[in-house]
Amino acid sequence: MHFLREAYRISVRRGCGLLMQSRTVYHWQSRRDDRAITLRIREIAETRIRYGCPRIHIQLRREDWPVNHKKTHRIYCPEGLNLRKKRPRRHVSAAHRQQRPVLTGVDQCWSMDFVSDNLFNGRRFRALTVVDNFSRECVAIHARKSLKGEDVVGVMERLRVPGKRLPVRIQTDNGSEFISKSLDKWAYEHGVTMGFSRPENQRITRLLNHLTAVCGMNA
Repeated sequence: MHFLREAYRISVRRGCGLLMQSRTVYHWQSRRDDRAITLRIREIAETRIRYGCPRIHIQLRREDWPVNHKKTHRIYCPEGLNLRKKRPRRHVSAAHRQQRPVLTGVDQCWSMDFVSDNLFNGRRFRALTVVDNFSRECVAIHARKSLKGEDVVGVMERLRVPGKRLPVRIQTDNGSEFISKSLDKWAYEHGVTMGFSRPENQRITRLLNHLTAVCGMNA
């Protein structure tokens, strides 16, 4: 109908007659109140900036929203949330429903980040650092030539085995390794909440930079 009206400059009545469609059907609009789910979709998209419609739908189903993939797509498209080709402006902060709770003990919130450096022979390596936000303890450092989302899951599994530790929440940036499907699935299966921070936490960043310097001196 929209194509006919724009291309041939015809009226709605003429277009509906050509298509043998009722004008009532053409003008019909759903009156369901989708404001709550629309707001939640926007919050997920703004917090997890690399999530598209399918990943947002999975997150909604995990939160027990009564919605199918068609309704998610119908709300997602008009909101203009399609993944952007260019990098988003970094000063735009992510929205959160609630303020982060004050930490009162260890293993309530960990932060993960990657640091990189060069060896004496010039070869570059990356290290995954895991820090407890309450005690400032370095829970784990895992260094390799290259690291992927599966490597992050492997480190978490080694920390999770019986007799060891598991956090309530993990705070990361929006790096590809941290928003991978493998880590998202692992966190969901073990009841760990993933938090994606923008802008970066300067306090944790300073600690990770210090760890980088220590690793460089001991390399």
